[in-house]
Amino acid sequence: MGEIIDSAGGHTPQTVGEDPSAMERRIFRGMCIAVVLSTLLSALLAPWRVTTGLLLGGVLSLFNHHWLRTSVAAMFGATLEGARPKFRLARYVLRYVVVAALVFIAYQLDVVSLVAVLAGMCTFVVAALVEGFRQLYLAIINREET
Repeated sequence: MGEIIDSAGGHTPQTVGEDPSAMERRIFRGMCIAVVLSTLLSALLAPWRVTTGLLLGGVLSLFNHHWLRTSVAAMFGATLEGARPKFRLARYVLRYVVVAALVFIAYQLDVVSLVAVLAGMCTFVVAALVEGFRQLYLAIINREET
C-alpha cells in the first residue's frame, strides 16, 4: 500500500512507511513546546505559584515520558535479542515514586499550585492531540480521489 501514488499530486503519502521514531520525536518536541508556551503565558497572566506548578508539571511530564520510553525500549530490545529483560518492576514503579515525591515536596514547600502541576503533567495529551490532528490532516490531503 506504500507504493500507491496519489493521483492528484503524483507523490506518495508522507505517513505511509514513516519511521516510528519520527512520530516519537514530534510528540516529544510538542511536549517541549507546550511546556514553554504554557509557562510563558502563565508568567504573564497568572500568579507565580501557577507558573512554577506548570513548569514543574511540564518538566516531570518530559522526564516521565523519556524514562518510560527508554525503559520500554530496553525491555523490548532485550526480549528481541532472546535475553531475559533486566527490566524490573521496581524500576517501572520508581518513576512514579520520584514524580510523586517531587510533587509532594514542592507542594509542602508551598511553591506550586497542585492543579497547575497536574495541568503541566498533561502536556503529553496536548502533544498527542496535535500529532493526531497532523495525521488526520495528512490523511485527508494525501488521500486518493475515488
